[in-house]
Amino acid sequence: MSRKISRRAFAASSAAAAAVAGLGLKPAAAQAYPARPVTVIVPWGAGGGTDATARIVAALLEKDLGQPFNVVNRTGGSGVVGHSAIATAQPDGYTIGMLTVEISMMHWQGLTELTPKSYTPLGLMNEDPPGIQVGSTSPYKTVKELADAIKAAPAGKMKASGTGQGGIWHLALVGWLQAMGLPANHVAWVPSNGAAPAMQDLAAGGLDLTTCSVPEARAIIEAGKARSLAIMAPARNPAFPDVPTLKESMGIDYATGAWRGIAGPKGLPADVAAKLTASLKKVYDSKEFKDFMSNRGFGTVWGDAAQFAAFMDKGDAQMGVAMKAAGLSKA
Repeated sequence: MSRKISRRAFAASSAAAAAVAGLGLKPAAAQAYPARPVTVIVPWGAGGGTDATARIVAALLEKDLGQPFNVVNRTGGSGVVGHSAIATAQPDGYTIGMLTVEISMMHWQGLTELTPKSYTPLGLMNEDPPGIQVGSTSPYKTVKELADAIKAAPAGKMKASGTGQGGIWHLALVGWLQAMGLPANHVAWVPSNGAAPAMQDLAAGGLDLTTCSVPEARAIIEAGKARSLAIMAPARNPAFPDVPTLKESMGIDYATGAWRGIAGPKGLPADVAAKLTASLKKVYDSKEFKDFMSNRGFGTVWGDAAQFAAFMDKGDAQMGVAMKAAGLSKA
């Protein structure tokens, strides 16, 4: 009896499957994306700015698409390990990751062959341009006054910091010096373990300027120990409306910055990529994301897949020029 029922059940299920196929519906294996949890790779450590940004993006993607988006930190090799894990993942949409500005720097340094072209760009979410900060006792009240002093000073006399040798803020200084027609080493770079110690050194009088982001400089500025004279961005940061752009202050159209965006491996199916980009735009527009970023002073910049690709290509070329000028390029 049970065998007959099971045969009948099988026949019924086969008929149902045929009917489903006839209606153009897909079986569970080919359900609408995402049909299972998605891994989000972060090339930097837990607790940092990139990790925090990735986690809010992942939580909001999960809310929109109804599947878990699990953040996994893959650190090491100055960002190479995590960026490589994103690029070499199966291109099925179930492993994506957060790219950072280092993807346009690492290959110039000979650390990897990965470039922005190794990915399917999905959405640019954030950019933090560098500010040009001086100590509160500095005689320079505007960035033009500082620039004039830099030009008049002998090479290497003035000192700047903001990060390690060859880091994004070092290259920001190099780019600004080049835009003024000066050699890359005209201002001596003092390597530091990030923006916080550099700002402390500036406040103590050990440096003439720093070129880290204004959010990173905020604590020292708000303590009255430093001021930001300009930012290297196309427009002012709404969180710091009194800080002008280089273009406004000096007529120099130079902009750069640290950025973060979501991408998948090369060859992601077009429908999956389009769905992720649409969801990322919803995340970007959400109050939760905007509040999270503004509370941390992070800049929000949206770029869809094509805009993000063009943005990375431009930044990659810019970094190549700066790194060659600074003697940091192996390419």
